[in-house]
This record gives sequence, C-alpha cells and structure tokens, in this order.
Amino acid sequence: MASQILRDARIEINSVVESAYGNQVSLDLAKEEQDDTAFGDQARPMLAGLETPQFSAGINQDFASGGIDGRLFALWSAGTPVTVKVRPSSAAIGASNPEYVGTFTPTQYSPFGNSVGDAAKASIRWPYGSGTGMARNVA
Repeated sequence: MASQILRDARIEINSVVESAYGNQVSLDLAKEEQDDTAFGDQARPMLAGLETPQFSAGINQDFASGGIDGRLFALWSAGTPVTVKVRPSSAAIGASNPEYVGTFTPTQYSPFGNSVGDAAKASIRWPYGSGTGMARNVA
C-alpha cells in the first residue's frame, strides 16, 4: 500500500477547475442507516439506505472581478444542483487517481470569517442534490 500526501488535488465545480484556489477538500460518502430490527433480534441490524454524500472545500478567497467569489456566490444564489468532480491529484484519471463525480446543491457558502491579519479564506459545504448517486471513475 502506498501512502499519499495530498498536494495537488483537483477540484472541479460546475465545469470550472478551481484547484488553484483550494486549500482543503472533503467528500463524505454516507448512506442513511435504516433499522431492520424484528421481534426476537438480540441486536439492532441496520440496512444501508439512500446515499447522503456531502462535499466541502476550503478556498483561498479572491473577491476580484473574475475571482472565485463571484462564481461561488452565483451558484449559491441560484441554489440549483451543480456537478462536482474531485480527484486526489491533477494527473490523469486512473486506478491510483480516481475521480469522484456527483451533483451537489450549493446551500452553504461562507465568503469570509477571518480575524485581523488573517489570509482571506472561504468555505463551502454542500449536500448531495441529485437522485442519480455518486460515481467513481478510474478510466
């Protein structure tokens, strides 16, 4: 098993590669837990229900014209699901560099929240926004 250091993650939001602004990325893959307990059970069996993934990212903020703030604010304002693609590196998609693809709804955008003297940072946290499910591409 080869360990990796995340140095060059690729973040694509709504067909725009935003990696140059990114400083953190998280894709939490989850499914609802559905109770399948019946009379006579001695433990609580659970079934995996519907997917509930969540995408989040930390951003080095740029308020300038053409910067990331304008794009993220527009997506948040529209509130409609957008395609997000994430890979461990900007290298080609492959077995050791899979691309995760999903459709997420831009419901949370924090354009700033820093203290005096801090670098301007932003964050996004979006729930899954489509019934089609996540995909993992390796080719």
